[in-house]
This record gives sequence, C-alpha cells and structure tokens, in this order.
Amino acid sequence: MSREFSLYLDALRFLAALMVVVYHMNMRWLSTGILPLSGHGHAAVMVFFVLSGYVISTIHAKRENTPAEYWASRLSRFYSLAIPVVLATPLLDLAGAALRPDIYQGWTTHGLAPVRIATSLAWLNEVWTISIMSFSNTPYWSLCYEMWYYIMFAVCVFTAGRTRVLLLAGCALVVGPKILLLAPVWAMGVMVHRWRPLQCTSFATGLALFIGSIVAFVLFQHYRLTDLGSVWMRSLVGETWHHQLTFSRFALTDYLLGMIVAAHFVGARAVAPMLLGRILVPLERPIRWLAGYTFSLYLMHQPLLLFFGAAIDGDPGGYLYFFAVLGAILVTVWLAGSITEGRRHLLRAWLLARLQSLQGSRWLAARGAP
Repeated sequence: MSREFSLYLDALRFLAALMVVVYHMNMRWLSTGILPLSGHGHAAVMVFFVLSGYVISTIHAKRENTPAEYWASRLSRFYSLAIPVVLATPLLDLAGAALRPDIYQGWTTHGLAPVRIATSLAWLNEVWTISIMSFSNTPYWSLCYEMWYYIMFAVCVFTAGRTRVLLLAGCALVVGPKILLLAPVWAMGVMVHRWRPLQCTSFATGLALFIGSIVAFVLFQHYRLTDLGSVWMRSLVGETWHHQLTFSRFALTDYLLGMIVAAHFVGARAVAPMLLGRILVPLERPIRWLAGYTFSLYLMHQPLLLFFGAAIDGDPGGYLYFFAVLGAILVTVWLAGSITEGRRHLLRAWLLARLQSLQGSRWLAARGAP
C-alpha cells in the first residue's frame, strides 16, 4: 500500500465516522433543523465494512501472518475500548436519564443488564434473529458483525481442507443469517487487496473508477436506494423476517453500495501517488492523528451524545446547543481515546506473549515433548 493511498484511507475512515456521528446527532431535540449530510449513516458503515476487509487482508499479508500476531492485534484493538465503553454506557445512561428522561425515551433500555454486557463483550448481540441493544450504544451492532468477519477470515487464512470447512460451518451455525448476509460486503475489501488483476489498474482506468464511483455514490444516496433495498427485502422474506433482520434488511442494495466503494478503492489506489498525494502528504500529521481516534469516536459517540444532550442546557432552535454537545463529545473522545486506544499496544504485547506461549505449548504437545 502506497503512503498516499494509506493517507487517503485514513482520511476516508475519519470522514465516514464523522458521517455516522452527524447521522445520530440529527435529532429534533438537539437541533430543530435537519442537519446537512445527516443521511449517510448506514452508507458510512458499509464504507467501514469494505475498508475493514481491505485493511485486515493487507496487514495479514504484511505482518500479522501467524495466529498469535493476528489475534493479539484484533483482540487488543477491540477490547481496549469495548470493555470500558460497554461498562460505562449503562452508567452514563442512568445519569443522563435522571437529568432528562425525555431524551432517552426509546433510545436505551436497562433490562437484563448482565446479559447485555455479556453478549456485547462476546460479540453475540446480533446472532440469528436476536438484536440485543448494548444499552444506548446503537452503533455497537456493526462491531458484532466485524468481529465474526475477523474470525471467519482467520479460519480461511490459518486453516485448510476439512478443518477450514468445518470451522466455517460452525461459525455460520453460531451467527445465523443476519451477519452472513453482509459478509460479502466485507469480503469485497479483501478482494480489492488480493485479486491480482485489480492491482494492475492503469492511471486512466483508476481515474475513471475514482470519479465514476463518486458519481455513483452520490446517485445512490440521492435516490435513497438503501430504503429501496429494505422494500425489496420485505417483499422477498415477508414482514416478520424483515423485522428480524434489523440492520441487514438493506443487504440487497448494500451489495451494490459495496461494489461502488470497492471500485472507488481500486481507483484511489491507482491515482493516489500521482494525484491525491499532492493534497494529502502535506496534511499527513493531522490526518494520522484524527484517524487514530476514529474507532473511539465511532464507538463512544452515541452514549456521549445522549448524556451531554441531557447534561447541557441549550436551545435546539439555534446551533450553540448542537456545537456545545458536539464539542463535549469530541473532547471526551480525545481524552478517553488517549487512555484506551492510545495504550492498546500494552495489551497487545501482553496478549501476544500469552498466545505465543500457548502456541508453543501446543506445538510441543503435538510432538510428544515433555
């Protein structure tokens, strides 16, 4: 991956996270007007899925090519932030609801709290037809999808033959149809990285893909094809299954959106060194810095939005209230992210040592060593 393309992906990753934040902040009690660029939340998550598949495939090929290295990185990445967020969210919800119960109406639930915490930390919130809210943290659903894609990717690259088939079948039996429905979108990112013909794209073809995919994305959003996908899915599976599919009910048009994003990545990779680098390289430090907090921003913003919306007194008729809440979210994400994501290398080192030790013990046991 070129430096310029890496910078572009980091910038896109932060922009997608910001689109999700704006989507969730588009609430009438926070701002009476409809916020600009507030209709791209679900599309931004599909960008994350394709991007995640591409990045995971890339880092596996470059450095995380053993199970211990792979899982030390994946688990430290998720759990360094997921554990404090999952445990803190119900506390924030209780405190915020005590101040402004009207804001939390329909946005959170506290029933069966131990089950919600356990399923969130085991990434089981969205298996089969269940959909367990991680209290007010609605965006948490996508992490439950992604972790299982990480698991299935690891099965594909670290096992072979009958073992691979059996393990993939076992994963499918555990997760059920919802997570499997969106797996092709995530796999498109892997395809962009691994399929050799896509790695040899000329500048002219790349430029056409880069510009054409942007136009296609704008048209996709303008004509609200995500909503159309939901309508098509309802007609295929019926009202009951459509409701139970929750975040996967848009899958039919998410495949089209995934292809648009994948084509964009192919094009951006081809034109980045000659075209995008002139803009991005001078901004490398701020882009890298912002990208370092993307995961924190995505995972923390919803419970923080509700809490600060309740704690800060403001007028939704103006923009001061909105920017005060947004500012409080960003400062909190920066502080918390510096402690969690900023120190995840310590957790990774500890996990890597444990996993390598376990891997070595199994290697010796397999050879009958004392």
